Amino acid sequence: MQAQQISIFLENKAGRLSEVTRILSDAGVNIRALSLADTSDFGVLRLIVDDNEKAENTLKQGGFTVKTTPVVAALVNDRPGGLHGILDLLTRNGINVEYMYAFVQQSGDNAVMIFRFDKLDEAARILSENGVEIIDGDRLYAM
Repeated sequence: MQAQQISIFLENKAGRLSEVTRILSDAGVNIRALSLADTSDFGVLRLIVDDNEKAENTLKQGGFTVKTTPVVAALVNDRPGGLHGILDLLTRNGINVEYMYAFVQQSGDNAVMIFRFDKLDEAARILSENGVEIIDGDRLYAM
């Protein structure tokens, strides 16, 4: 069984990621999971979305280079060693993992995103001042 992900190639400059999310938001496409890898010049944004065709078409119309790639989504036991069991099985069978990222599912109305900013304190302050709830480490680790 396969799933499809969308890969978007981005210039590594301020505003490009925001432009992708604006285009998807305007099109009514919901991002379910993502991974962003970068170099000094460009990045690759990998997305699992609720409507691949709409996402791909609107991003291409917005001038982005977009590729759809098959991936496998697997349930992993949420316990120490859960991931290792799957990776060990793949290794023993000569399967190489090129990349992976998490799709964390939680019941409730909100998702939790983990960010790294160049100005962490300033970013946290700005978010808080604008009504975005910041989750401290202890609470995050206990979720």
